[in-house]
Amino acid sequence: MNLATSRGGVLEIWGYRELIGRLVQRELGSRYKRSVLGWLWSMLNPAATLAIYALVFGVLLKFDPPRAGNGRFDNFALYLFCALVMWNAFYGVITGAMSALLDLGSLLGKVYFPPEAPAVAALFTVLFQAAIEASILMLILICLVNVSWTFLLWPVLLVFLSIFALGIGLMLSVWNVRYRDVGYLSTIALQFLFYVTPIVYPLSLIPERAMGLPVRDIIRLNPLSQFTEASRELLYGLDWPGVLRLGLMALISLAVGAGGWLMFKVRTRDIAEEL
Repeated sequence: MNLATSRGGVLEIWGYRELIGRLVQRELGSRYKRSVLGWLWSMLNPAATLAIYALVFGVLLKFDPPRAGNGRFDNFALYLFCALVMWNAFYGVITGAMSALLDLGSLLGKVYFPPEAPAVAALFTVLFQAAIEASILMLILICLVNVSWTFLLWPVLLVFLSIFALGIGLMLSVWNVRYRDVGYLSTIALQFLFYVTPIVYPLSLIPERAMGLPVRDIIRLNPLSQFTEASRELLYGLDWPGVLRLGLMALISLAVGAGGWLMFKVRTRDIAEEL
C-alpha cells in the first residue's frame, strides 16, 4: 500500500464523517439508556474508580505523592487522576476498536463503508468521556490554584495517545475477528500493562535494578509510561516534558497509528466473509 493509497483512505474516512457521527451519537445515546442517573454515570464511574484506588494505594498502602506544581499541597487522588484519565482513554480506544468491528462488521456484507469507521467512531466516543474527566480534574486543580499554561498542552498529549491507541486497537481488532482468543489475551495483557505503568505509584518507587535487570529504565521505555508521566507533569506538576520528549512521543504515536491502520486496511479486504 503506497502513500497515495493511504491518503485516499484518510479522505474516504472523511467522506463518511456523517456515518461516523451517527455511530457516535448512537453509542452515546444508548450508553446510559433506561438509567435513573443517566449521564451522571459518566462522572460517577471514574469518580468511583478513583476513590477505590485512592483508598487502596493512597491510604492502605500509603504511596506519598510529590508536591503539586504550586508547592502548596500534595494529594494522592489528584496525582492518581492525572495518570488515570490517560489510562482510561488508552484502554477505551483499544477495547472500543476491537468490539466495534465485531459489532458492526457484519454490516460490511450488506452495505459498504470503510471497515475502520466503527473504530473511529468508538475513538470519538472515548474522547468525549475523556474530555468530561479531564474537565472535572482541571476544574478541581484550578480551584486549588494549581493551574498554568501547561494545561493547554494536555489536549495535544491526548491526541498523540489516541493515535497510538487506535493503531494498536485496529491491529488487535483484525486478529480478534480471526482468533477470538486475542480478545481474552488482550484483557490479560491490559491488566498487566496497568500495573507495570506508573499510574497508581510514582516511577521513583521502582528500584533502578532488580534481578539483574534495569527495571526502572524498562518501565520508563514503556510508551504508556511516557504519556501518564507527561500528563502528571502538565496538570499536577505544572511543568512540561520538553520539545524533544514530546517530539519523540508524537513520532512513536504516528508510527504505531499509521502502521496499525495500514495493517488493518490490508487484512480487512476480505473480512466481511469472516464476520
